[in-house]
Amino acid sequence: MSNSNSSQSIEAPSLREFYSDVEADPDVDMDSLHVLPLSIVPFATAGLKRARMIKNVQLDSVIEIFKDNSSGSGQIEISKIDTVFDLSEEKRSIDKTIIEQLSNINSYDIYTLRINLRKLAIKFEENEKLQLSESKNKELVKYMTEFTKPLIKNIYGNQEKEINSVNQLIEMFKNPDQDLALKNLRELADGLQMDLIDIPNFLEDYGDIFLSLAYFQECAEKIIPNVEVFINEIEKIKTNEQLKFDRNIVKTCEYMDVNLNYITGNLKSRFDNFQKQSEVMWNDITPDSFRRVKDMIASHHATLGGVLCGLAVKMARWQEKFADGRGGPMQRAEFLMSEMRQGIEKITNIERSAPDFSQTPL
Repeated sequence: MSNSNSSQSIEAPSLREFYSDVEADPDVDMDSLHVLPLSIVPFATAGLKRARMIKNVQLDSVIEIFKDNSSGSGQIEISKIDTVFDLSEEKRSIDKTIIEQLSNINSYDIYTLRINLRKLAIKFEENEKLQLSESKNKELVKYMTEFTKPLIKNIYGNQEKEINSVNQLIEMFKNPDQDLALKNLRELADGLQMDLIDIPNFLEDYGDIFLSLAYFQECAEKIIPNVEVFINEIEKIKTNEQLKFDRNIVKTCEYMDVNLNYITGNLKSRFDNFQKQSEVMWNDITPDSFRRVKDMIASHHATLGGVLCGLAVKMARWQEKFADGRGGPMQRAEFLMSEMRQGIEKITNIERSAPDFSQTPL
């Protein structure tokens, strides 16, 4: 049964950055869930470094060798890569192995990439490349505010402090602007069993882990409303006078409904748990309590990335094709069967594999 009310109009945010006609932009590629600029990987094959790996609507990884408004997107299946690039030499054959390994990663957000590149022992060029862009950092400030409030209150009491970036947060504690703040900062250092001079390093860790949570939360707040719109749309397909007697279509609609409600319900629950456990940490901040919360959030990076990437690519394709009322019931049903169903089981399985909060000690 759907959790969405089909009679209620849901306004869904634009997923324009995932559309198939959006040109490549190196400045924001690293902010993406579904794009991996191969320039950061030390390939021996120069041509590969000019390409991108992307997730298509079937959630398969493909190599995109060009993309622009006039020519569209030139894509190669991973299995056919050596028909375009010469990988016959020994050192270049290693490139093919790396490509195959990268293609199995479920999301190309920087946090999932950090985990998987370390796991695969793939060296990447310039560590700063695995960072969010300055513009994305600014976008995430409103989410970061929620996570920095307990820290600000701990040090500055009830005074209002506007935070515009993680760097500003670190600087503020390097140079506290009043005696009470300095006193509270020393108490925080004592609670964390570290010297006052080490607090900025702690804050960098704090900022990075909660920036990751802010990133995924922003993604979820764009994507989940689109899933809810889509669930309403498949309900209309299922009850359409022309289509309701087509058993395959009805079964597919029911399958999508059940799986998507399970996935989005779990996602919402995960973010609620992150918030609760962060609040618990601040009731008694110690090295152990911070490490538990940090490790807990980091343990969810890969599954959050995988689920959100899959949903984003799917929902963006639907939005791109049928926004503003385009397409009739038959056209939507055909697209549902041919493009949307494939890969939903994979997203569901990624969500099922997420760490269990009941196993996380408070």
